[in-house]
Amino acid sequence: MTQVSTNKRTALFPGTFNPFTAGHADIARRGLAIFDELIIGVGINASKPKADAEAVLEPIRRLFAGEPRIRVEAYSGLTVDAARQFGATALLRGVRSAKDYDYERDMADINHQLSGIESVILFSKPELGAISSSVVRELQAYGVDTSAFLPK
Repeated sequence: MTQVSTNKRTALFPGTFNPFTAGHADIARRGLAIFDELIIGVGINASKPKADAEAVLEPIRRLFAGEPRIRVEAYSGLTVDAARQFGATALLRGVRSAKDYDYERDMADINHQLSGIESVILFSKPELGAISSSVVRELQAYGVDTSAFLPK
């Protein structure tokens, strides 16, 4: 008799998400095909006011309000510690380019050495590959409409 595992597969999708882009939203949605539950972990600098954290958390919570398998949580400190705290068995990461891949591979190795946690990397869709939070912030600083780069 084959025993079916009842363990929930939970992943932490960590980042600063300032702002949360269409690329981030796509990775989160695609992650649900792999994991039973996804925690979007917003890394917060503990020295910043709580209002700053809520300004990042609330739009993401609204975006996924209809998806019961996604939670949005703030954390500070090491990502692997947050993963343990949230009960995550894996980290979900998105990669847009070879530069991103090299960085993420190194982080996956370090995170695994520190905690044994595995990282799952999803490649961005080609049409979303050029979108980054830093580019969106820079365009916004110049008054450019960035709605095409943000989730609908």
